[in-house]
Amino acid sequence: MKKLNETHPHILVIGDLMIDHYLWGGCERISPEAPVQVVDISRETTVLGGAGNVINNLIALGARVSVSGVIGDDENGEELRSMLSAIGVNSDGLMRQTGRKTSKKSRIIASNQQILRYDKESKESIDKVSERAIIAHVIDVIDTCDIIILSDYGKGVITDAVAGGIIATAKAAGKKVLVDPKGKDYRKYRGAYLLTPNKKEASEATGIVIKDDKSLQKALISLKETCSLECSMITLSEDGIAIYDKSMRRFPTVAKEVYDVTGAGDTVIASLSFALSAGLSIDEAAPFANHAAAVVVGKIGSATVTLAEIEEYASSLHQSTSDMHIKTQEEIFAISERLKREGKKVVFTNGCFDILHVGHVKYLQEAKSYGDVLIVGLNSDSSVRTLKGPTRPVNPEADRAYILAALESVDFVVMFSDETPYELIKNIAPDILVKGGDYEGKSVVGAEFAKELRLVQFVDGKSTTATIARINEGTLC
Repeated sequence: MKKLNETHPHILVIGDLMIDHYLWGGCERISPEAPVQVVDISRETTVLGGAGNVINNLIALGARVSVSGVIGDDENGEELRSMLSAIGVNSDGLMRQTGRKTSKKSRIIASNQQILRYDKESKESIDKVSERAIIAHVIDVIDTCDIIILSDYGKGVITDAVAGGIIATAKAAGKKVLVDPKGKDYRKYRGAYLLTPNKKEASEATGIVIKDDKSLQKALISLKETCSLECSMITLSEDGIAIYDKSMRRFPTVAKEVYDVTGAGDTVIASLSFALSAGLSIDEAAPFANHAAAVVVGKIGSATVTLAEIEEYASSLHQSTSDMHIKTQEEIFAISERLKREGKKVVFTNGCFDILHVGHVKYLQEAKSYGDVLIVGLNSDSSVRTLKGPTRPVNPEADRAYILAALESVDFVVMFSDETPYELIKNIAPDILVKGGDYEGKSVVGAEFAKELRLVQFVDGKSTTATIARINEGTLC
């Protein structure tokens, strides 16, 4: 599978943007004016809501994002635009409509319990001028976009004219449109690449009660034919995702813990779009989206997920490929910081690992036992030649990295070209630094940056040098 962290697709999100506003406080008394709680507000927070949660997920995955939609000529509109700008989203396609209210949903939370929500918003369809402006913007930028998402929250932005105009423009340019639909009549999305309704929504839209594989396939075919889709999809909560193009396939998922399903649908369409725009097939993108959703439902609130979290989740299911565990130095530094914030104990060791043998495997297994995550620094080919001479390494760095990354005990492999891993250890700052037992009584490079140094004894008679010697002598059996 293509390394997704090497790509940064440009995705255009069009839909109902809103602000989620939270007032946090405590309650210790009832009002003398009316039988209601008096909440003493201690702090306020705001986050992007609606289509904004799709945007947050795309940013977390590493996509470049542009947005189009309609806001009011009001203070909330300016706040929303500022929030988008703060996370690097291009909002040139955000249109102002006089008299329209920018959606803002305020929630009062007392002792972690929501006791009231009040909304300020317009829910009627946007006017014709705004419709034409959105379509014109899409025509202007379509060549720069890899994929388009229509995030319909039923607040009036994705009208029949907007949906039809955007899908027609995208098809003419050979670009996919993915839709998170709303309502019971999906015909306005006709011609999109796919829709992402859940089972309940799909049942309501098709009039088919989904209760088994037969009814599921019938609903998928109905959606595909009614909406002229290239591919039909229904999300099935804990049962994963089902798709249909020429045949039906189901992609199950396993969420280790489910705390909150809020925003899982936004994560699915964001991760699908990211994977497809990065060149993955639908059969590769669906499991990727499953993994993303499984991570998100293990968090509280409308959460996002990173590529690293998805890779770790896939690895825990033994479904990841070796190259997903091979990282650049910049990536491993960021991963190390995140792991430490999460309270994980990071272990680091390094070596040439030229001809992998049982001594290497046992050494790495013991190293991993000292913490939660094992990072292996691997000498590049040039570095090995400096240390071992011109005839080494036997195996090139790409092969050595891939084989190392396939080991169950190894979480990440990172290459370095210096003679020593000093800079690598300095920047990772591991909790545990592991070296071979031959370093007993010797100075260890980078030890000052680790909280603890551990020495592991090698297996007698097992070494790459000994293996090469036996090959040269013809005594290897």
